[in-house]
Amino acid sequence: MPEGTILAIGVGLLGGLWGVLGGAILQQRITQRRIAAAERSAARILSEAERRQKELLLDSKEEALRVRQQAEAELKDRRKEVQRLERRIIQKEETVDRKLDSMEQRQRNFQDKEARLEEERTSLQELEDQRKQELERVSSLTVAEAKELLLAQVDREIRDEANRRLRESEQEVKDESDKRARKIIAVAMQRLTGDVTSDATTSVVPLPSEDMKGRIIGREGRNIRALEHATGVDVIIDDTPDAVTLSGFDPVRRETARVAMTKLLTDGRIHPARIEEMVEKARKEVEASIKEAGEEATIEAGCPGLHPEIIRTLGRLKYRYSYGQNQLKHAVETANLAAMIAHELGANVEVARRGGLLHDLGKAIDHDVEGTHAMIGAELARRHNVHAGVAHCIEAHHEEVEPSSVEAVITIVADAISGSRPGARRESLDQYLKRLEALEEVANAFPGVEKSFAIQAGREIRIIVKPEEIDDLGAGRMAKEISRKIEESLDYPGQIKITVIREKRSVEYAK
Repeated sequence: MPEGTILAIGVGLLGGLWGVLGGAILQQRITQRRIAAAERSAARILSEAERRQKELLLDSKEEALRVRQQAEAELKDRRKEVQRLERRIIQKEETVDRKLDSMEQRQRNFQDKEARLEEERTSLQELEDQRKQELERVSSLTVAEAKELLLAQVDREIRDEANRRLRESEQEVKDESDKRARKIIAVAMQRLTGDVTSDATTSVVPLPSEDMKGRIIGREGRNIRALEHATGVDVIIDDTPDAVTLSGFDPVRRETARVAMTKLLTDGRIHPARIEEMVEKARKEVEASIKEAGEEATIEAGCPGLHPEIIRTLGRLKYRYSYGQNQLKHAVETANLAAMIAHELGANVEVARRGGLLHDLGKAIDHDVEGTHAMIGAELARRHNVHAGVAHCIEAHHEEVEPSSVEAVITIVADAISGSRPGARRESLDQYLKRLEALEEVANAFPGVEKSFAIQAGREIRIIVKPEEIDDLGAGRMAKEISRKIEESLDYPGQIKITVIREKRSVEYAK
């Protein structure tokens, strides 16, 4: 083997050896450095753990101190609350003790008063015995006579008590039957006595000649029967020269019959078919005049915007009369009066005005509908969306419903003024005064009456009695006796209210 090759191999081996040795040395140094770094990291971690442990320990001590302070504060507050409650309990105990002492003192006072009352009762009994003995000595009455006097006194007391209870019972019965009684009286007054007089239930149609009576009657009375059947009124043919009388309670039907009769007399052709034709034409004319009259009334009264059905029903009052007073004119007059009164009193003028205009609306249809005209008119008004206050004025204007508004009272007053003023209705002044004087004479005939006044056109009489002669029970008996006397001795439409007034005044002067 050549020497160069051996040398190269030796150098290579020596280099490899040095390489291995150098790698081992380098690995040892790296390992030592890692161990040193790990020791430094462990020392640092240990130091950090010790520092963290100290911080945690310090935080724990601070938290424990804070919790302790909070607990001490709560304990202190609870001690204060307990002390406050203890003071309140002590105060309440003191209050209870004082009340107990006061109750004991009152009980002792009551016992003392009972003892004194017992002594006074005994003394009064002795005085009563002495009084009886003295009365027996002075009056020289026997025991039987004294008993009779005592029984008479007891009898008077029992009668007074019976009268008092009777008055209370009558008041209860009156309150319970008030609505029904007012309805019955209103219907009776409305349909049988005062609403329509004989002067307003007939119409007279003049005839051109007496021969027309026979043509109106017709063969075997067929024409007159056809006319009565078509119009619903009675055709009266009597000895009145050149005239035929139409009679009926419904003023619209009566007016329809009058217009139809006038047309038939003008036309000259009178037979059942022609009668039906003329009656239909007359009915249309009357309906048109009713509508026109209702519209004129609303304009005159200053009440625009009413429902057409309300206007038409109001116009029917054109042919309705009460004691000779036209009801449509009465309604307009009442509306104007109510508006003036409401303006003076500061009330609702529009409600009062409309209430006055429509207050007798039910009279236009009361022959067709059951009930009083006030309630019928109010129901019709509500059905056509009239203001609730106006409807109340209608239903309350005869006090069938208690007036609950100023406007309702104003409507009552305006209605009374329009209906009762002199000249409004067909009654002479002499008859008017005689009726009032007759009422006052009946009242003045009773003993104990000081003065009497007939008011509201004779619808009410107020009697002032002498208080020293008539007591409260006597006043009630007098009112009942006067009402019975008026019913027996006087003729009058509707009803009369009797009011007995007893007043006692005591007057002194300080000098």
